[in-house]
Amino acid sequence: MSTKHQLSLEIMQTNNCSLFRVIDTSVYSDQLDITCGVLNITVPGFNNTYSISVDPDFSYSVTACLIGIQTEDCGSSAQLLVDGLYTIEYSVSPNDKVYVKYNYLRTCQFLNIYYKYLCELEMAACDPQPDVKAQLEELRLIKSFHDAAKAKAEHCDDVTAAMELFNYARKRLSRFGKDCC
Repeated sequence: MSTKHQLSLEIMQTNNCSLFRVIDTSVYSDQLDITCGVLNITVPGFNNTYSISVDPDFSYSVTACLIGIQTEDCGSSAQLLVDGLYTIEYSVSPNDKVYVKYNYLRTCQFLNIYYKYLCELEMAACDPQPDVKAQLEELRLIKSFHDAAKAKAEHCDDVTAAMELFNYARKRLSRFGKDCC
């Protein structure tokens, strides 16, 4: 048995751009109390951190209402969460010593647009026409920039490079079909 907690979270992007899920996947020591659990979420473009008191093995659907971005009509409508870099930290007592912190690059709206463009391509189960092939190459390049941005944010802890790559991918995706290929 471990004599200390091993905190970890699973942050799951969903196809619903109004939420994402945060699940406690920690391994807790039987020899230590688990008290004062706090989940802190910082939203892109906001300086404030939203704090939620949590118990072990929690699972939350993070929505605009939960983190205070949406304050009206929470029971009847759901505001979209912005794409961008979220900082998510989980701690238990003593909170300044027992914590884990994640960078989460949310890209739900970006991916919905990307998939919409893939759906619009006229493709069959054969070698595509040259114009479709060029569009596929551009979409693959855009997706590669997206994937690199996610890796830089979530695995390399290089948030500056992550946002540069993601913004470049967004820019290319917004131009797709207008002046490319």
